[in-house]
Amino acid sequence: MSESLFDVPGAHADPEPGADAMIRRDPGAPLAVRMRPRTLDEVIGQQHLLGPGSPLRRLVEGSGAASVLLYGPPGTGKTTLASLLSQATGRRFEALSALSAGVKEVRAVIDLARRRLSAGEQTVLFIDEIHRFSKTQQDALLAAVENRIVLLVGATTENPSFSVVSPLLSRSLVLQLQSLTPEDIRAVLERAVTDERGLAGAVTVADDALDHIVRIAGGDARRALTALEASAESADDGTVDLELVEAAVDKAAVRYDRAGDQHYDVISAFIKSIRGSDVDAAVHYLARMLAAGEDPRFIARRLMIHASEDIGMADPTALQTATAAAQVVQLVGLPECKLALAQATIHLATAPKSGAVTSAIGKAMTDVSAGKAGAVPPYLRDGHYAGAARLGNAQGYKFPHDARDGVVTQQYPPDELVGTDYYEPTDHGYEREVGPRVTRLRRIVRGR
Repeated sequence: MSESLFDVPGAHADPEPGADAMIRRDPGAPLAVRMRPRTLDEVIGQQHLLGPGSPLRRLVEGSGAASVLLYGPPGTGKTTLASLLSQATGRRFEALSALSAGVKEVRAVIDLARRRLSAGEQTVLFIDEIHRFSKTQQDALLAAVENRIVLLVGATTENPSFSVVSPLLSRSLVLQLQSLTPEDIRAVLERAVTDERGLAGAVTVADDALDHIVRIAGGDARRALTALEASAESADDGTVDLELVEAAVDKAAVRYDRAGDQHYDVISAFIKSIRGSDVDAAVHYLARMLAAGEDPRFIARRLMIHASEDIGMADPTALQTATAAAQVVQLVGLPECKLALAQATIHLATAPKSGAVTSAIGKAMTDVSAGKAGAVPPYLRDGHYAGAARLGNAQGYKFPHDARDGVVTQQYPPDELVGTDYYEPTDHGYEREVGPRVTRLRRIVRGR
C-alpha cells in the first residue's frame, strides 16, 4: 500500500494552513515523510513530467485544468505531487483513500465541490490507491470529472489500463512515473543526511553503505529513506557503515503484485528473455516470480505454451520438458519444484527457436475464418456406419501402409486448398532435418 500524508483521520477536510509543514517538522514522523519535497524544485526525478509547460507542472502551479492519473511504482513521488497540488493557488484540496472511502464519501465531496464551484473555487480531489475503487465507485466520479466539478488526481501502482474503468480513463491524462535512477536515490539520501528536516548531519554515512542502500532500494525513495533511518537509529557512534546497513536491513523486497501490472510485466519479460535466448535473464525473472509468491502452476503453463509457440519443431523435446516440469509442480510442489521450473526455463532459453508452428496454425485458422473450409473428399470420410458405401464415403481410399515408403499420392485437403503450404520449417535445430523431409513428402503426396 502506498503511503499518503492524507491517510489520517479527518483527511477528507481541507488541510489547515501549515499542517503539511507541521507534519514535516514533527521529529517523530518517519524520515520519508519529513523529507517529502515542499516545492517542485525539490522533486528529484520524473523530469520527463515536470518540464516547463507540462500538464503536471501547470496543474501543480495552479494553471492546469486536466484530471490526471499518476501511475508508477511505490516511492516515486505520487503522493509528493499530490501534496504539492494541495498548495496550488485558487484551489481547495480534498483527499480520499480508496481503502476507506465508499460511494457515499465520493458523492459528498462532489456535492461540496459543486457548491464551491458556484462560488468560483475549484476543487482538486486526490484519491490514493484509486485502483482499489470498485467500478461503482469509479462510475460515481465520471460526471464530476467530465464537467470539471473536480479535478481528479488519482494515484495508483497498477496500470490504469487494467484497473480504471474506460470512461474515467478516457477523461484523464495518464502520467507514468518512472523508478528513480541510482543517482536519484543517492541524491535523496544525501539530502536526508544533511537537511534539517532529516538527520541534520547527526550521522556520517560511508560511501559503500550509501551504495548498498541505493542498490536494495530498487528505485523506491521511500524504501531507501526507511533503510537509512533504520541504519541511523542503530549508529551508536554516529557512523553508518556497510556492516550496520546490512544488519539493519534484512533484504531488498521484491516489487511484484500478482494482481497488477508488475505481474504482466515480469511474465512478459520472462517469456521474451526465453524467446531471445538470454538464459540468465530468464532465470532472473523466474526467481523474481518465485520469490514474490507467484503460483508455480501459472509459470508452468506459460512454459508449456512457449515450448510450442516459439520453439516448436526446432526442438520437439522442449514441450516434453515443459510438460514434465508442470507434472513436477503438481506432484511435488514448492519449494522443490522450483528446480524443475529452472531446468525447463534453461532448456527453453537455450533451445533453437522457431515460430513455424505458430505461423502454420495461424495461417490455417485465418483461412478457416475466411470460409475456406470446403467439403472433405469422399474417400476420406468416415465409413464405419451402415449405408456409408452407398453414399460413396470411404471408397477408393489409398492406405499409406500398403506403399513401400508408407506415403501415397492422394488429395487430402478440400479442393480449394490444394497446394496450400501452412508449415514452413526453418533451418534452426531439428527443423533443419525435418524441412527437406516435408518437401519430399509434399512432392509425393501431391504427385509432383
